[in-house]
Amino acid sequence: MAATGTETEDLLRQLAPQVLGALVRRYGHFDTSEDAVQEALLAAATQWPAEGVPGNPRGWLITVASRRLTDLLRAEQARQRREEAAARQLVPSQWLAPAADAGTAEGDDTLILLFLCCHPSLSPASQIALTLRAVGGLTTPEIARAFLVPDDTMTRRITRAKQAVKDSGVPFALPAAAERGQRQAAVLHVLYLIFNEGYAATSGPGLVRPDLSAEAIRLTRIVHRLLPQDGEVTGLLALMLLTEARRPARAGPGGEPVPMAEQDRSLWDANLIGEGVRLITGALRRRTPGPYQLQAAIAAVHDEAATAEATDWPQILALYELLLRVSESPVVALNHAVAVAMVRGPDAGLGLLARLEPDQRMAASHRFHAVRAHLLEMSGDREAARSAYLEAASRASASLPHQRYLHAQAARLTG
Repeated sequence: MAATGTETEDLLRQLAPQVLGALVRRYGHFDTSEDAVQEALLAAATQWPAEGVPGNPRGWLITVASRRLTDLLRAEQARQRREEAAARQLVPSQWLAPAADAGTAEGDDTLILLFLCCHPSLSPASQIALTLRAVGGLTTPEIARAFLVPDDTMTRRITRAKQAVKDSGVPFALPAAAERGQRQAAVLHVLYLIFNEGYAATSGPGLVRPDLSAEAIRLTRIVHRLLPQDGEVTGLLALMLLTEARRPARAGPGGEPVPMAEQDRSLWDANLIGEGVRLITGALRRRTPGPYQLQAAIAAVHDEAATAEATDWPQILALYELLLRVSESPVVALNHAVAVAMVRGPDAGLGLLARLEPDQRMAASHRFHAVRAHLLEMSGDREAARSAYLEAASRASASLPHQRYLHAQAARLTG
């Protein structure tokens, strides 16, 4: 059956981590396997739209990639007589597995690949880059553009990450039970960071990067399908959907950020809200709330309010107080201060901000000063609010939309 270019691209993106996982599990040698898979994907992208998608597209890709991998290994070890012997010399023994892979679920390969890309020996930046490259199927130039770095810089980052994984000698298998929780937490954190960068870009000319947030949601859906009973996986997916639902209303005509209280809620995506609410409701019934579940519950309360005035701030405050018990994040503390201000008045919120100010992470954040400005304005101190907006703008130089918005807020209070 013939397929359009878009259909082929979607299918290849879905199959890419499964094929790479199958090759790494069977042969090892992460970087060489990835090169072989990329060539198989290129061949499919060229042939399938014209000749039709094969009956077993995953098997077709594994066969083509395996042949290319064999060629690459033969080139590296030309003096070896047998291809398998060449592979075995290059592959750590703990990565070797029987050639047949029928006993391993396709989803297991994808999950193992995610664990591999989020190996604790890698920095968060390298974990993100390797996840987007190996599991997300993004090209190195695409990842470089997303994070505003030169192509060669991202190439070096990904190459070092692959080498670190290879040097670690970690087997291509799910982590032992003793470390699975830690490794899974790293996977979820990486997906969370990718989504956040897409939903609220930390730098660059745009307020959002929809391609990154969409990729984070796609990858989190994969993990959720593989671990449907895990409350934190469900919570993270719900959080992403409930947050993404508001994206159409987040920016004004000129690309400037629109605060949630001023957003046109008719633009919010009701389908994403409905799915997110169902997910988090089901997860919370298990009575094992973790940070992602609590954040999703807060997002659900916001999303279910028909107007800003109808927001159930006492419930949000109660959820933030629970979240503070399980997370020491300064961002959570900042959001808690906002909730306190909305329930108990701006002076109460400003008192909490004063306690956060010595934290250097907060002092350097434009958001801290923007929140302080907003609460000062709520309290009636327009001059102090204006100064705080200008301070926030000076610390938002990496994000042009936020900088312009904060200057406009300060100008509004002039005179």
